[in-house]
Amino acid sequence: MNDKVNPINIELSDDIAQGIYSNLAIITHSSSEFIIDFVRIMPGMPKAQVKTRVILTPDHAKRLLLALQDNMAKFETSMGTIKLPEGSEGMPPFPMNFGGKGGEA
Repeated sequence: MNDKVNPINIELSDDIAQGIYSNLAIITHSSSEFIIDFVRIMPGMPKAQVKTRVILTPDHAKRLLLALQDNMAKFETSMGTIKLPEGSEGMPPFPMNFGGKGGEA
């Protein structure tokens, strides 16, 4: 049995390295996969666009959850607790108004 771990060479192209901004994630699942749609909602716009979709097996979704929990704990240890609006229980209010009033002409 080979006890050596072979490193994975991961490439990051310039266009992917720029990232995609998302301020909402919608998660659905079936018996065989989890689907995460990353959405960008803009104030005053009646439509929101899915910017990217990630499809994971259940075991990879669980690994992602654990990795996010670990990173959140490390972040809050060094940067302070992230405060969510009271009563939101982690869910954004709808309709989202981004903390301001509606647009005026």
